[in-house]
Amino acid sequence: MVGFKNRYMIMEVFLDPNKDHVGNDPIIITQFNVSKAIKDSILLNFGECGLASSVGSFQVKHVNPITNLCIIRVSREEYQKVWSAITMVRSIGNYPVIFNMLDLSGSIKACKTAALKCEELKFEQYKLTIGDRLSTDDTQRMHNYLDKIKVLEH
Repeated sequence: MVGFKNRYMIMEVFLDPNKDHVGNDPIIITQFNVSKAIKDSILLNFGECGLASSVGSFQVKHVNPITNLCIIRVSREEYQKVWSAITMVRSIGNYPVIFNMLDLSGSIKACKTAALKCEELKFEQYKLTIGDRLSTDDTQRMHNYLDKIKVLEH
């Protein structure tokens, strides 16, 4: 018996503060709103059949609101369609965003390795940006997100 073949995409979400958005508060990236934005884009660009064929194995596995990195699982047959729909996402919750693909892998093990590396680099960048305002709570939350990546499974 052969298991389902999946692709794992590590995506970076850029929040665009220069563009106009509805409301005053910046959005917090969650699994729900990333998933909803991608599914809405698939529906808009590929129709109901495209959405139905893609959602079978589609899942946002991990989202880190500190570094704005997310891991998305999708079937091997549908990953190009989902990837193209992701590039067409322009907003999450009326807040303008841009997605950037950092890594594409065929196994959860390779995905975890790449995601940990990306997360650590992004957190170092975050620490340099935030400077003295970095609290121990932020550091602990980041370690919790890294631990969640380490225990990811199919």
